[in-house]
Amino acid sequence: MVDSTPAPAEAGKMEMYGIRENDPSGELVDLEGLTDEEIAQITRLMRTLGKLREVEREVSEASAKYMELNETDMKALHYLLVCENQKDIATPSKITKYLNISPASTTKLLDRLEAADHITRSQHPSDRRALQIRVNPLTRKAAYETVGRLQSRRFYAAARLRPHEREIVIEFLQDMAERIDMKNADWAEHD
Repeated sequence: MVDSTPAPAEAGKMEMYGIRENDPSGELVDLEGLTDEEIAQITRLMRTLGKLREVEREVSEASAKYMELNETDMKALHYLLVCENQKDIATPSKITKYLNISPASTTKLLDRLEAADHITRSQHPSDRRALQIRVNPLTRKAAYETVGRLQSRRFYAAARLRPHEREIVIEFLQDMAERIDMKNADWAEHD
């Protein structure tokens, strides 16, 4: 049996993920039909998701600092590494589309990455109007040995689950992503 009681708040820390702390009047969430134990377990789940986001942010910031790059640069390098792993030729236009930035911003990004010796630009092998963008071997090695190695440990957490448990987690995460998708926020601007 899993303990469903909430972990006590650490000294000086406030519970930030409990529904009762965030919505004491029940204005946002109807708790009808849920026991205190279920509410406590949901709070633990929300706290754990918050911790995951915090750890992901810390890893991202530390790896960007280590490699002396910003978040967009790191996303671009990750995209380039995956392209190379999949034997797909990365071009500036593909990078623009993937990052959802302007062609001018892509040029500036590639200039930065090339100046820092993270990438090379060369003639596309089959399209003479396009460039091929590749990650330099030392950058590939640094990315794999730092953030790549750390992030790959997620696989083992997922592998520990039974197939039906993974399906439950997948369904849960998809449902959560759908429910908080910005398309459901009538107060936000949409493209």
